[in-house]
Amino acid sequence: KEDCFQFHEAVKTSALPLVDFIYDRKRQKLGLQNLRPWDTEAEPAGITPLTPFQTGDELVEKTIECFRRLDPFFADCLVKMREMNRFDLDSRKGKAPGGYNCPLEETGAPFIFMNAAGQMSDVTTMVHEGGHAIHSFLAHKLPLTAFKQYPMEIAEVASMAMELMSMDYWDVYFDNEEDLRRAKEHQLERVITIFPWIATIDKFQHWVYENPEHTLEERAENWRRIVNDYTSISMDVSGLEEFRKFSWQRQLHLFEVPFYYIEYGIAQLGAIGLWKQFKENKGAAVQHYTDALALGGTKTLPELYEAAGLKFSLSPEHIADLMLFVNEELKNVTHPKVS
Repeated sequence: KEDCFQFHEAVKTSALPLVDFIYDRKRQKLGLQNLRPWDTEAEPAGITPLTPFQTGDELVEKTIECFRRLDPFFADCLVKMREMNRFDLDSRKGKAPGGYNCPLEETGAPFIFMNAAGQMSDVTTMVHEGGHAIHSFLAHKLPLTAFKQYPMEIAEVASMAMELMSMDYWDVYFDNEEDLRRAKEHQLERVITIFPWIATIDKFQHWVYENPEHTLEERAENWRRIVNDYTSISMDVSGLEEFRKFSWQRQLHLFEVPFYYIEYGIAQLGAIGLWKQFKENKGAAVQHYTDALALGGTKTLPELYEAAGLKFSLSPEHIADLMLFVNEELKNVTHPKVS
């Protein structure tokens, strides 16, 4: 519990100021006096949406090339899945929503399902689920089925780290340098801006379960207090008080899987840590990545992180170090150095 509380405070001191800066820059880009919640995904007038691919087949082909440049084994996994018809990517009428990687025990080659429509978010979904697929392949060699069941905190490191490591090769999706820069900027902003919401939800859960006799009024008041603590000062939420009072209800985890949300924060920290390794030594980072994933669920979570060359920590110092790293990388994207 105390580790979670450390995480909450570290997000407030190390991540939230970066979110303030990101949102203020967005406000300036859009030429607005005040940034409202619905403005965060908007682009200035005249800026067209990114179109990294046209069809699901093209998305697979480009992702195979992206993965090949990262590590040939990763590409081989996707090639095998394509040969076995393990992709259902294109959106179509009547298709179920969402996206996922489904491990299949007998062959070890999983199945990726999504609703691709030629958008940048589809690329991040594809490389994310591709990371899960690599995990499925690597863990398949383990002798017991139970060994192939691994904690969510390492499963999401596999996918989130793939999003970040693959960015060096996203030029396969874009012919235009500015489009590539925009894609990377959006990705890194997402990495940072998710942390305050994770802290908000987790902190609220702790209060709810530590105060089981609370009234509706007390719950509303404490949610208001917590969500305001983690709302960026660059975001104008005036006039939305009634909507914000119940905004916790949109997070299904609160109803379905109590205390299951901070895992996303833990995994994102692990993914950033692996990406930091990747920037320092690509070969070592890829080796750590594959070594850890190949262990499946045969080790404890701290041991899996250790195998990946990561520190399993929610300390303020560790989080501050990772946030500083991501912020520097974001600066390199938004203000590239001229050689």
